Amino acid sequence: MIAQFCLMFALPALLAVAAAYDLATFTIPNLLSLVLAVAFAVFGFAIGLTPAGFSFHLLAGLIALVVGFALFAFGYIGGGDAKLFAAVALWLGLRDLLAYALAASLLGGLLTLALLALRQWPLPASLARRDWILKLHEKNSGIPYGVALASGALLILPHTEILHLAASV
Repeated sequence: MIAQFCLMFALPALLAVAAAYDLATFTIPNLLSLVLAVAFAVFGFAIGLTPAGFSFHLLAGLIALVVGFALFAFGYIGGGDAKLFAAVALWLGLRDLLAYALAASLLGGLLTLALLALRQWPLPASLARRDWILKLHEKNSGIPYGVALASGALLILPHTEILHLAASV
């Protein structure tokens, strides 16, 4: 019951909060990534994940953290995005890491193209009153990549190993 709660409620809810927070503020609080990691630990213990199983998930998180911070160093993503990527990779493990990275990258590309296109058009007056929409619409603003990271995770979640592990408990 705890494992299913973590996977079917806590993980999607935390991802939605991360995406919404990034969309509205262009930041992802470190606390969200930390809570995702702790929720994974609870999930792992609830499903009886072996030490070897935990180590493979930790390795996926570490790989994602290194890749994420390399992307951050080159200015492609923010630091919060890098930490969110690692926290989600911790959940997905090595088996689903590549599928997640591909899904998040494709969705991030679509998000980038959509925002660049929308930024060429003037905002309707009703939307121009919202500070977060104004910031999102600014041509020199970044891309809230946490939206793509969260969406990518939710997109592949039904096909992941952790879903099968949670179902077998």
